[in-house]
Amino acid sequence: MAPDTRPPGQSRPGAAARRGQTRPPGGVRPAPARSTASVREPRADTLSSTQGLTNARTRIVGNRTGFGADLVIVLVRVWRAVAAWCGRVAAVASGIVTPVGWSMLVIAPASLIAGYRLGWLELVAVGYAAVVLLCLAALYAIGRNAFTVSLTLPHQRVAVGDDADGRVTVANPTRRRVLGVTVEIPIGQGLAEISLPGMRGGDSVEESFAVPTGRRGVIPVGPVRTVRGDPIGLVRRELEWTGVTELYVHPKTIGIQSTSTGLIRDLEGTATRDLTASDISFHALREYVRGDERRHIHWKSTARAGQYMVRQFEETRRSHLVIALSLANVDFATEDEFELAVSVAASLGIRAIRDAREVTVVVSERTPEFAKRKTLAVKPLSTLTRDRLLDELAVVTYSESSLAITDVARVTGEQVSGISVAFLVVGSTTRITDLRAAAAAFPPGVEAVAIVCDPESIPGMRRVADLTVLTVGYLDDLKQSLAKVVSV
Repeated sequence: MAPDTRPPGQSRPGAAARRGQTRPPGGVRPAPARSTASVREPRADTLSSTQGLTNARTRIVGNRTGFGADLVIVLVRVWRAVAAWCGRVAAVASGIVTPVGWSMLVIAPASLIAGYRLGWLELVAVGYAAVVLLCLAALYAIGRNAFTVSLTLPHQRVAVGDDADGRVTVANPTRRRVLGVTVEIPIGQGLAEISLPGMRGGDSVEESFAVPTGRRGVIPVGPVRTVRGDPIGLVRRELEWTGVTELYVHPKTIGIQSTSTGLIRDLEGTATRDLTASDISFHALREYVRGDERRHIHWKSTARAGQYMVRQFEETRRSHLVIALSLANVDFATEDEFELAVSVAASLGIRAIRDAREVTVVVSERTPEFAKRKTLAVKPLSTLTRDRLLDELAVVTYSESSLAITDVARVTGEQVSGISVAFLVVGSTTRITDLRAAAAAFPPGVEAVAIVCDPESIPGMRRVADLTVLTVGYLDDLKQSLAKVVSV
């Protein structure tokens, strides 16, 4: 090896290059650079199976495994199952035990503990008496009645004031005798109770109950339930046997003769003054112009005039009856006025449906409570059948946020086309100026008739410009009032 002839303090050439670095000033040696080739990717089998997973296990024990983690998961599952079972038991108990029963559950242990600690035999006796009562009450709540219960309503739809009843049939399909039971039938806001005696095997009992129909609306009947409980009232167990059946109480209506609708222009009625090239009401002859249908050429007149002559017709209309019912409380003084108005609208609609006329029944739309602007819209009711119209009229109510008759007529005139006669049904508080404005909202040529419902008033009729105003005090006045309009 050749001797080292470098000056003192000078390192050997190539030493720094072999180390892959140079010593910076100050003597601080940087960390050696690691070659990327020496970095190894982790093996797939070393990755945790919970990586990227979020579920109940990872939230409880994370990615830990082993016996301890499995034991924690088992304990959590057991705790959740016990809590769910206790919740179901509490829900059942809360539906069976009455407030008196809960009071007794508190009095029994409190009396026993206080009696033994204080040496009061009276409290001990009260505690044991409470325990005995609780045990007897539990016997009433255990088990299930072997009944079959059915609910029947002979009529699903009745008018206001008509008799309506329902029937409940309770049968014992078993061979053994069952104890008596109390049957409860919710009827709207009321409740009907029927106490049934004990029944032998195979017996059945049928009981009737009345449904009040004094007010228009939809009355839910049911579900029928049987009630079991102890005489003291510690427990009360209810079992539902049927669903809810709805009874529609329709508004009262009156039969209107078909001739009373003579206001309506039909195919046999009065033709309009609008001329058309195709209809059934002949008007006159005129000279042929390009575009006329050749089937309307009148050949005899053509031969005499020496030029083509065609028939000209007057346009006739298919009768389209519109009944607009206001639901605004500003149009009615009392609830009786509104009920009379609903009955008037129902009677007119039923007559039009029976006559197979085209009819549209609309009511006021209601503006939402916190809306910034008034909702200009009407709600059309179904007129496919008599029952469907009455079903929807059975649930209408008037309110202060509903559109008044003027806005109802304006929206109806814009949305409904081909109107021939429009009935405006209102109460006694509607001003004549509002009625005239409502009549003017319909297109020209529409016959407008306002029916003012004022209970116990004298019926009458008057003409205000192009508007006919009828006043009815009773529903029976409607028939005579319409007959007067036709005769004028």
